[in-house]
Amino acid sequence: MTSVRFKNWLLLLAALAMLPPAWAQGSDKPVYRCPGNPVLYTDTLSAKEAKDKGCRTLEGAPITVIQSVKPRAGTAVPSSRGSEGSRVEASEQKARDTDARRILESELKKEEDALAALQKEYNAGQPDRNGDEKNYQKYLDRVAEMKASIARKESDVAALKRELGKLQ
Repeated sequence: MTSVRFKNWLLLLAALAMLPPAWAQGSDKPVYRCPGNPVLYTDTLSAKEAKDKGCRTLEGAPITVIQSVKPRAGTAVPSSRGSEGSRVEASEQKARDTDARRILESELKKEEDALAALQKEYNAGQPDRNGDEKNYQKYLDRVAEMKASIARKESDVAALKRELGKLQ
């Protein structure tokens, strides 16, 4: 919150520094700084309204508002919708769907095979010890890593099954 206020003050000071001295002088109306997000600077409130809202009077030059640059009329904004000419024919869409289904099924088969191999090696939490695992902690680390790999593979299989379910 403090850094946002600091940035606002820096922007305000930079804007005031760039103004010619004649422009920086304004009316004799008091300028109020009102709390909120974003902080509101105004000279349109009466003293009673400002007090009710918890605003404080700013001493010095009035606040100058600089409006942002508006986009040129010639710039096109990209549309998320395609034009009518980019429609896909039903036969082509069906071929795409078939390809997508075939790819997902092959990925699912590959992931299920990898999961089965991991589960076989994991041996229900009691995998065989390797020759380089004389230190029991190395064995425990490998078992934990295998368990995490199995959880990831199960998650991948579930995600692929969900995707296949969406294609039906």
